[in-house]
Formats: sequence, structure tokens, C-alpha cells
Amino acid sequence: MHNSLGIRPLVADMPESQIREVANAGIGIEGVLPFWFGESDMPTAPEVTAAATAALARGETFYSHNLGLPELRQAIASYASALHGPIGADRIAVTSSGVSALMIANQLLLEAGDEVVAITPVWPNLVWQPRLLGARVREVSLSPAADGWQLDLDELLAAITPDTRLLILSSPNNPTGWTLTRDEQQRILDHCRGTGTWILADEVYERLYYVQGATAAPSFLDISHADDRLIAVQSFSKSFLMTGWRLGWLVVPPALLRQAGVVIEYNTSCAPVFVQRAGIAAIEASATVAPLVAHFRQCRDTLVQALAPLPGVEVVPADGGMYVLLRLAGHTDALALAKQLVVEAKLGLAPGSAFGTDGEGWLRWCFASKELARLEEGAARLRTFLER
Repeated sequence: MHNSLGIRPLVADMPESQIREVANAGIGIEGVLPFWFGESDMPTAPEVTAAATAALARGETFYSHNLGLPELRQAIASYASALHGPIGADRIAVTSSGVSALMIANQLLLEAGDEVVAITPVWPNLVWQPRLLGARVREVSLSPAADGWQLDLDELLAAITPDTRLLILSSPNNPTGWTLTRDEQQRILDHCRGTGTWILADEVYERLYYVQGATAAPSFLDISHADDRLIAVQSFSKSFLMTGWRLGWLVVPPALLRQAGVVIEYNTSCAPVFVQRAGIAAIEASATVAPLVAHFRQCRDTLVQALAPLPGVEVVPADGGMYVLLRLAGHTDALALAKQLVVEAKLGLAPGSAFGTDGEGWLRWCFASKELARLEEGAARLRTFLER
């Protein structure tokens, strides 16, 4: 039954972004340090911007193939192959952002009433996209521990049955930084092969992985076959500092590629050509990713070291992503606390409750900062708030 507005009840009742709610509370307050959004304050590399500018100057403002420019798809395939072993361009679909890639994957696989299992807390799009399509989402929770967030693998595998159409997971995870181990991935893949369950792997943070000697976080692409029921989602946003460009890609089984193009047609038709040119330039300059990861590791360590001595502050370490989760003793309402910090400390953090009930009581701090001093100043403001 539709409501008085004539829209679907599910849509009418969808929660607004609590991160935006906190950010809006900070508008007009001079000097707020914003760490609420999942992006760095570092701009896109000049050579990437120059490639887009040159494409615009050439008049490349027309439609392209639904699946993306052939040269970008080949560049992505080569980039992914260097990380994960042979992946052909016949598995690559270019999308207008990573979030669009996720929605297209859901649209490829789900019908109303299908069962989905998701690991939480997680970026809310991963559980709300299937709900928008009428799927039923069952959540399996991570647990905080002294050495990082943990997954009860037996609980997850028990939740995935032959009735489960799709498993959705984010690793490295937003907001916790939790990352699947290779053994966990193999057990999940083997189990889902047995139940016939598809895996939708959000791996957009795979390069932001801080284990010494690792080039990327463990990926399902490392251990799967091309025809496995697996779709991996990637984005240019995080590792290439291109959040505002809105460019991503899917890695799908070759048999799904044609239909992926059809679904893209009915969503966005194609990604803008000049943005795709920027994507090619970003991959050509991908050697810059390793120094960026080294800097982000320093950012993480700087922030954790600044927060750890603060009284009543609990910080759970993470091996991946660009976030630190923390909670303050005596504070259980994350949204109220985040709003209070904006006003009283001029410190902008995201409430953990934005990522589901599992995140309640926690705050997410994006540490992807150009200047380490900016993180230290934020920690100093939190110390002053706690001392008051």
C-alpha cells in the first residue's frame, strides 16, 4: 500500500545518511576539522586531471560503449591481472562509480523475495541496495576485539544455505577495516560453491592494506575461477584519489558480461568518456599507489598513537581501509555524540550508527589526511573535549 506521497513505503521510510546529518550540523561553524566523509583531502594527481582536460578539449563529450572504452577495459584487465593473476577484458565492465557497480551487480542477480546475507557493520549502501530491489537481508555481525574486528566464520557459513541467493561483503571493510584472511576466503568460496550462492565482493579498499610486504589485501579474484559465481567491485575513488570523478568497474564471469552492459544501459548508458580517459591515466600512473599507501599507513599510526593515551577512549586497530573506529566511555548514542563534538570540539566524525546497529556507540574517523598535523590537532581537540 502506497502512502500519501504515492511512493513506496520502503523508500518513504529509508533512513537518511547520518554522516550527512552530522556534516550539515557543522555547516556555518568556522574552523571545524572534517573527518566524516570517506575521502582524503588530497586532490587527484595532475596527470589524471590533465588527461580529462585534454579529452574535453578534443571534444570527447559523446556516448561510449555501455561497457566502457576498450582501451580502459584493457588497462583495467592488465592492472587487475598484475595483482590477481590473469583476468581478461572479457570480464571487465566500466561503471559510473563503484556504488553504481554495486547496484548493477544487485540488479543482475536479485529478484524480489531473494535472500541476501551481509556482514555488518558496513557501508549502508551494501544492505539498502538489495532491499530496494525487494530482497530480504540477513546480517551477520563482526565483533570488536583487542587485536581488531573479528568474524565468526562458523556463524556466517551456517547463515548461508541453498536458499541464499547472494552473499555481500566488504573487505577491507568500511567502517571497521576488518579484512578477510585467505583461509576465510577459501572456506567461504568453497561453501558458496556448494550452496550455489553468488558472492558480491566490495574490494574498493584492497590497495589500502597495511600488512608489511603486501601489495593488496587478499581478494576472491586470487583464488576463484573465471566462471565462479563471483562479482568483484572496484573503484577509482580511494586508491587513485578520484572520489568526485565517479568511476568504477565490475569483474564478472565472461558469461555475464553482455547482460551487464544491458543493465548499465538502463542505468547510466555509459561512463563519461573524459572521465574514462582520466581512469586510463590513473592506471598508467598506478606506481603512485604504493607511496600513497605508505603515507596512509603513517596517518593511521599517527592517529592511533595520539588516541590511545586518551582517558576512556577505546580504539580497535585495523589492517585495511582508511578509518579508525573509536568509542568513548559513557557515550552510547553515536549520532548525538558526533553532533556534540562538532559544536563543542569543532571535530567532525561519522557516527558508527550510520553503518547499522552494530556500529552504535562507535565513531568513524577517516585518517586519509594530507598533513599528519591535522590528525594530531583533531586528537588534541578530542582530548580537550574529554577533559571538560
